Amino acid sequence: MARPDKPALRIGVIGLGMAGAGMVPAIAAHEGFVLAGAADPNPLLRARFVADHSCEVNAGAAELLTRPDIDAVYIATPHGMHRDHALLAAASGKHAIVEKPMALSLDHCDDMIAAASRHGTTLIVGHTHSFDPAILAMRDLIAGGEVGRLSMIAMFNYTDFLYRPRRPEELDTARGGGILFNQVPHQVDTARLLALSEVRQVRAHVDILDPARPTEGSCMAMLSFANGAAATLVYSGYDRFDSDEFHGWVGEGGQPTSAHHGATRRALDALESRDAEIRARSEKYGYGSRTAAPRAAETWRQPHFGTLIVSCENADLRPSPDGVLVYSREGLRDIVLPPRGMLPGRTAVLDELHRAVIDGVAPVHGGQFARATVQVCLAIQESARRHREIDVMGR
Repeated sequence: MARPDKPALRIGVIGLGMAGAGMVPAIAAHEGFVLAGAADPNPLLRARFVADHSCEVNAGAAELLTRPDIDAVYIATPHGMHRDHALLAAASGKHAIVEKPMALSLDHCDDMIAAASRHGTTLIVGHTHSFDPAILAMRDLIAGGEVGRLSMIAMFNYTDFLYRPRRPEELDTARGGGILFNQVPHQVDTARLLALSEVRQVRAHVDILDPARPTEGSCMAMLSFANGAAATLVYSGYDRFDSDEFHGWVGEGGQPTSAHHGATRRALDALESRDAEIRARSEKYGYGSRTAAPRAAETWRQPHFGTLIVSCENADLRPSPDGVLVYSREGLRDIVLPPRGMLPGRTAVLDELHRAVIDGVAPVHGGQFARATVQVCLAIQESARRHREIDVMGR
């Protein structure tokens, strides 16, 4: 968190869907930021926001970005809009956090990096689960040498992702739909952060298991790193097995949850039309919905993104609902991390922007780091399509 003696940044949120809605309470609770505005074309979401906050809300991103009372923006618009909004933010002199994925092509990533450099603004890409407290603690253990050389990372996550209400582009791979640009970046970012190395090669398999949801819903990939380490990533969003079962029914955000196998798909099947699904996307997951609203009365624990086991020379590491478990010849050690309230990873995204702008600390999740994650996701897609290993470093 920023210190009280540090100046606060006035920030606006562009896009009040699920990602933007999740960031608003984190901004409101952060002493280094003032929630100064929002923009969204949906009048329902704007009305909900106005009912909760006294700051101005705009219908368009351009209106928000030209306001002199805005220092920075959180860009949570559909993936295909990230480049244009990031370029407009930089040209307007606004620092920016862009939701993952950074963009859908490396050319667009390069345009965003160049614009921020040209205009002297800070560009950070998040939120991904690589900002979670347990991941940062594991990175420090690895970087500090206590657990020895990293050998391998195993990650798998099973969710209901594909059957949550979706807009049309979220089911169109060409427009960034499916899991490869929405969910797999969490895993790629986390693996890269822990490995402290760039990905050298990728071999992957992806599949579409439901013709009614015609975009990738499952993925298995192996990443080889330049430092000799390797990672396996598995993701399935078909609402069958639920990885929360392995976390004592602690949900992705750290919230209490329970078994509801198939319930998300059954609820989707009950909608009478595609238009009803699109409406449900905003009404159920957008700003002001019950799903997006923080539930302060509940006891939240550490967030996670499925099961993760990291094997090093001297120990295996695993996130737990309360911190990090270290398995070694001495037995099991439980590193309990102090609770940071709801959505601690989103708070860490804001911390990183504040340190970069106010203290001049180079961000970890800057444009180049995020570009490399997009490069790996594109390599996963290409490997699956061509049924062969892809040399990432040679591209």
